Amino acid sequence: METLTTQGIKISVEPFYLPHESIPMQQRYVHAYRITIENKGEHTVQLRRRHWFIVESNGVQREVEGEGVVGLQPVLSPGESHQYTSWCPMMTDLGKMYGTFLMTRLVDQWQFQVTVPEFRLVPPFKLN
Repeated sequence: METLTTQGIKISVEPFYLPHESIPMQQRYVHAYRITIENKGEHTVQLRRRHWFIVESNGVQREVEGEGVVGLQPVLSPGESHQYTSWCPMMTDLGKMYGTFLMTRLVDQWQFQVTVPEFRLVPPFKLN
């Protein structure tokens, strides 16, 4: 698990491989990841946007940007957390992801970026 705290917002990432969704003979490798967002700060915040970089082992890089996460823009009071799971299809068995979340501090509408730590996408059969 990878963890990083920015501006009082702690992001933890737990990646895992989805063998039942993957078809290696067709160059389809599907990974999922569980993100936990914890507000360790003093103010209530709202997650507004996400910005992901997905890098495959063949050098192909994609960007994914949009509102919220899995259709939500969670509001987190101090001490609260939000967890969600998403997935990423790739053409190679190895890769990595990293990115940012745009957060808004609700008391004064101040916006800031929270870094999502880089995490590796590695199927278990590559760990030998």
